[in-house]
Amino acid sequence: MSGHSKWASIKHKKAAADAKRGKAFTRFIREITYAARQGGGDPDSNAALRHAIDDAKAANMPADNIKKAIQRGSGELEGVSYEGITYEGYGPAGVAVLVECLTDNKNRTVAEVRHIFGKYNGNLGEKGCVGWIFSRKGMIIVPRDAVGEDELMELALENGAEDMQVEEENYEIYTPVEDFDKVLNAIKEKKYPIESSEIGMIPSTYVKLEGKHAEQMLRMTEKLEEMDDVQNVWSNFDISAEEIEAYEQ
Repeated sequence: MSGHSKWASIKHKKAAADAKRGKAFTRFIREITYAARQGGGDPDSNAALRHAIDDAKAANMPADNIKKAIQRGSGELEGVSYEGITYEGYGPAGVAVLVECLTDNKNRTVAEVRHIFGKYNGNLGEKGCVGWIFSRKGMIIVPRDAVGEDELMELALENGAEDMQVEEENYEIYTPVEDFDKVLNAIKEKKYPIESSEIGMIPSTYVKLEGKHAEQMLRMTEKLEEMDDVQNVWSNFDISAEEIEAYEQ
């Protein structure tokens, strides 16, 4: 099982708890504002905005917050201007790490990111040092007990999916970015439960981590994700479910 998918499932559960405290709202507001500024305020013609709105709604963000974030992005309301920037580097044992940020102060953000990398036995690298390992794809995770493997695979492939992997508890469906909505909507129409769905950076290879390195990597990832300026953290670690569960306790 890929480390990313296990961590994605944990993040999905954490996001639901964080949203109750409003902790996740800052990230959603920035994402919506940025998407609206880049591609306009109409979600029907702006896929990035549509996905950001869907994520915010899933976390129970109030509709008025979403509306104001769109208006700030489209220029109807005054607001902070965010810049998108991705940092690349290495975690413990040479794990590749991408950190996607939206910030109004690059100097502050890079200093914080560099500090966290260094604190957990990693180092921030130059642009392009690990980006080549990743490809942007859609990923949809469906619980295995929700539907049979053949049925789900047929549905996914018919609607444009590239691949489906069977893991211990979930199916992982991978799609080209342009077919993500089509595959996701086909699954929703069948009313199959979806553990998580996102467009992200999927690695071509993985690095197995155990013991101290595994704990350092999980802690570094969590600390990066806690930063207000950080939208997503992608990496190619492979850590056993048992080690992740031990870390969570």
